[in-house]
Amino acid sequence: MTDAVIVSAARTPIGRAHKGSLVDVDAFRLARVAVGAAVDRSGVPVTDIDDLVLAESLQGGGVIGRYVAVESGLAHVPGLADNRHCAAGLSAIQIAAGSIRAGMDRVVVAGGTESLSSMPRVSKSIPASARDLRPWMSPSHPETPQAPAFDMPLTVGENTARLAGVGRAEADEWALRSHRRAAASVAAGHFADEIVPVELPDGRLFDTDEHPRADTTAERLAQLPVLHPELDGAVITAGNSAGLNDAAAAVVLTAGDYARANGLTPLARVVAWASVGVQPERTGLAPTLAVPKALDRAGLKIADIDLYEINEAFTTVAAASARILGIDPDALNVNGSGCGLGHPIAATGARMVVTMLGELRRRGGTFGCVSMCAGGGMGSALVLELL
Repeated sequence: MTDAVIVSAARTPIGRAHKGSLVDVDAFRLARVAVGAAVDRSGVPVTDIDDLVLAESLQGGGVIGRYVAVESGLAHVPGLADNRHCAAGLSAIQIAAGSIRAGMDRVVVAGGTESLSSMPRVSKSIPASARDLRPWMSPSHPETPQAPAFDMPLTVGENTARLAGVGRAEADEWALRSHRRAAASVAAGHFADEIVPVELPDGRLFDTDEHPRADTTAERLAQLPVLHPELDGAVITAGNSAGLNDAAAAVVLTAGDYARANGLTPLARVVAWASVGVQPERTGLAPTLAVPKALDRAGLKIADIDLYEINEAFTTVAAASARILGIDPDALNVNGSGCGLGHPIAATGARMVVTMLGELRRRGGTFGCVSMCAGGGMGSALVLELL
């Protein structure tokens, strides 16, 4: 079985949804920018690209990957839409790596795109015979009192806090650290090589993540009201939750022997991955199962990994994962994550991979692991080896 290696990576800056710089740049355009940059950086002849796997979660269906392929002059590349909710961008890379390792493809572009600013608003009649259109969104799982399908602060954030014993002060501490780390990384230019600027409709170039709040303080976080005041000991606020964001990210993967034969210098090897399912009310604990499963497949242990990123859909998820898995907080989310840096849903998993590659290189590390929970009771993890 051949290795799957990443030969290039790129992402757009992360914008604040609805009121940020990317409000008028849709998911199609964001994907075109990230995919185009990844392909340009790869050194791979476009005629050798076998497929484009692109995650999308809230864009109303269709296959943005195929649209981007055609728009990018890659009409011979079919395109595949992937949706594993928050973990969709990570799943896209896993699908691409699996196809390459199985010997079915040699070169695959993979990533994700999200524009919460321009997501479609869908209407539906229930039952269809009623002809009474009402706002509608596809549920991630069947509703229960413990896990409402459209109340992630409760289903993920509060349930995780309760199950893992994470209190308000700890959740806010993680939020403060996330914003400070993200802002420090932006200020230090740590993301400069991975970001490709986006030209905005007014001709300006947007090239810097705008979600981190460098002025966040513990006092400000403590003053924010909880989102579920009816719950005893409620923890989740807007301040310790992920942002609503727009962005896209992509990588180019090739077979190891293809890279060698074509004189390409791989950035990293995709070592192993794993996805899991849990009861929806335990969604936030899914990384605590996905990470060990992926590490076991890689033949590695928790201590063998130099850097982790576990997405902060809510900071209770990262706090719980660190505690349960025994991960050193100094090795976890060193650039911030969903809370401080932002969470453009279908793009986040791919963004995490892109950022992990750069951070491992900057620190001289070898192994990185990225993981996240996903709506409906899912979790996923992927292990990378820097080359």
